[in-house]
Amino acid sequence: MTMNKTLGSTLIIAGTTIGAGMLALPLASAGLGFATATLLMFGIWALMIYTALLMLEVHQHADQNATLHTLAHQLLGRKGQVIASFAMLFLFYSLCAAYIAGGGAQLNDKLNNWMGMHVGPQTGTIIFTLLIASVVSVGTHSVDMVNRILFALKIVALATMLFLLAPHVQGGHLVDMPVQKGLLLSALPVIFTSFGFHGSIPSIVRYVGLDMKALRKIMIVGSATPLMIYVFWQVASQGVLSQPDLMASTTLGTFIATLSQMLHNPMVSQSVSVFADLALATSFLGVSLGLFDFLSDSLKRGNQVKGRLQTALVTFVPPLGFALFYPQGFIMALGFAAIALVILAIFLPVAMVKAQRKQRPSSETDYQVSGGSAALALVTGLGIMIISAQFLQMAGIIPAVG
Repeated sequence: MTMNKTLGSTLIIAGTTIGAGMLALPLASAGLGFATATLLMFGIWALMIYTALLMLEVHQHADQNATLHTLAHQLLGRKGQVIASFAMLFLFYSLCAAYIAGGGAQLNDKLNNWMGMHVGPQTGTIIFTLLIASVVSVGTHSVDMVNRILFALKIVALATMLFLLAPHVQGGHLVDMPVQKGLLLSALPVIFTSFGFHGSIPSIVRYVGLDMKALRKIMIVGSATPLMIYVFWQVASQGVLSQPDLMASTTLGTFIATLSQMLHNPMVSQSVSVFADLALATSFLGVSLGLFDFLSDSLKRGNQVKGRLQTALVTFVPPLGFALFYPQGFIMALGFAAIALVILAIFLPVAMVKAQRKQRPSSETDYQVSGGSAALALVTGLGIMIISAQFLQMAGIIPAVG
């Protein structure tokens, strides 16, 4: 059973990470060239897996059901808890609203064009939200089961996409050098957010239990799977299109259209569309599960039907409302996603580990991430760099990409 949960949890981490944002990676890294973009992705992955392991170090001394709300209060006090809660709610509500809007529009399109139904634009959005909310409300086990099916289908769509693109890859495109050094800073926030899964860690700990060996394996394999898939996707996309073509594709739509026209194959856009739908669904499952468990802990709702129903309403009604009635609000909020994720995935794990190591000297049986204070300082510096890049983009000092 534990092995089964380990596999399911690994796929939840991978599924949460590989969202529809993956498709924007070639656009975000267009001006960097393949080698530089790949090195940057490996660097970001190493940063994110390090802070995920810091989270596990914090979890080992807490209750199995503890979420960031409880952990931050125990180690950082009331102020730390407020910052953690705000970052978590801001990021996850924004993401959920984006997934609801995107997934609802896609489902609406399928209902109208594929099934010949005539439904209003809001109907698909509500149906999509109810489907995901039902799965998440039942519990992590149901998310695990549904995620496995969707993940398998997603890999089939991805394999089809790569199979169609592979024969057209030109080695010359893959050795292009960066167009300008400033673009490295521009690509940072987009690539960073493509590796975000930290909000789901407490849900995985609750599901698997405090088995540190299994949890470490889940984090490493679960986050390395997206890394490998991203590299294959970069080979295919950056190998088929030249740097000028990629940089001219300012939106995802024009990028997919350029690929389809170049290959004279409508199946390219179809496989990309199916992949995007499945990626959006698996990512929404992982993010909303993390938000659901966080709110359940924060609001002290029970695990009975009534408590889970109340938590589901608080989890899904606000982002649904935003997606339906104030779409520009969450689109604006997503501009700050990288900043909220830096707080959640870098600053908080570092601050909590520092506090815990000070309060509780480690024994030989404790799990402690290596690197000491120097590694914690380096990671904090990288977090500041990513936030700075996001602010420079928002101020128009460096170009926005992706």
